[in-house]
This record gives sequence, structure tokens and C-alpha cells, in this order.
Amino acid sequence: MTAPHAEDPAELVPRPEMTFPALRAALARVASSRLAEFQADRDSAFTAATRHTSFNPIRMFQIKWATEIEIERRPALAARYRAALDGANTFDRDDPRWRAAMDECLAVRNEARAAVTDD
Repeated sequence: MTAPHAEDPAELVPRPEMTFPALRAALARVASSRLAEFQADRDSAFTAATRHTSFNPIRMFQIKWATEIEIERRPALAARYRAALDGANTFDRDDPRWRAAMDECLAVRNEARAAVTDD
């Protein structure tokens, strides 16, 4: 579990703990329009965990949403991600700029995931 750290002035909210209430509260502050998606994913994770007798679906849910929140709580990172997404959605797949945009999307997601999983 990732421990909260001192809030950077460039961060909208502190990094939340990997608990459902903390993730939900942080999401409500940085991307409240995604709360229904969060709840649906949580329900699916619990169903899968029960069906497979495994905590892995719950852990993957936590990592997914911690990563999403990590991007949104850091305005500079969110801006990089949105710019890359715009490029990925604008350029043709045979355009080298499309590959560069996709690579940037992946780089942002990897940076955010590493921050929340201490990788």
C-alpha cells in the first residue's frame, strides 16, 4: 500500500491510500463525473473476487483507480495525458505522430502507476 506523502503545491489533492473510501473521496474531488464508473468497476471487482475466490480483481481495481486519480490529481501530468490523447484521436494510425502520441499516453500511465505502486 502506498503511504500518503507531503502534498506538492502542483497537486490538487494528496495521494490517497489504497482503500475504497479514500479512492472514492479523491475521485470525487478530481473527476467526480467518473464516480458511477468507479462504482460499477467496484461491483465487478467484488463479483469477480467472489467467483474466483481471489483478491486479485480487487487489487487490480485499486491499482486502476489509484492510477486514474494519480493522473488527475497532478495537473501537469493530466495535461500531458490529454494532449497525448488528443493526438492519438486526431492523427491517422499510419502517421508517425500517432505512434508518438500513443507512446506518450503509455508513458504517462506508467509514471502514474509506478507512483501508486512503488514500482
